[in-house]
Amino acid sequence: HDAPLEEQYSPRHSVTVQPGGLFERLGLEKRFMVNSLHSQGINRLADRLRAEALGPDGLIEAVSMEDSPGFVVGVQWHPEYRLAENPVSLRLFQAFRKACLARARGERYRENGV
Repeated sequence: HDAPLEEQYSPRHSVTVQPGGLFERLGLEKRFMVNSLHSQGINRLADRLRAEALGPDGLIEAVSMEDSPGFVVGVQWHPEYRLAENPVSLRLFQAFRKACLARARGERYRENGV
């Protein structure tokens, strides 16, 4: 990529959070914009994986693992880029931090801190 980072990592398309999943329980917006630098996609979900967000074309853009004792999330964008300026990215990293702390204490992660 020869373009400046600001251009490469700028929001490219929206994703829509699927009802009833981890993203909804984390309180993420129902629809938000993401950057997109990837050319691959998920063809089919592995057992226990759940689609958390879909792109406008129906492509799975985020997954979680159902009934996981830890924090299992995969996304097709780069939430780490300027995360402090993005409420969705910040919320994802805050949840990851809570999961790490719970794991260090030998506890099971719960998205609402319960």
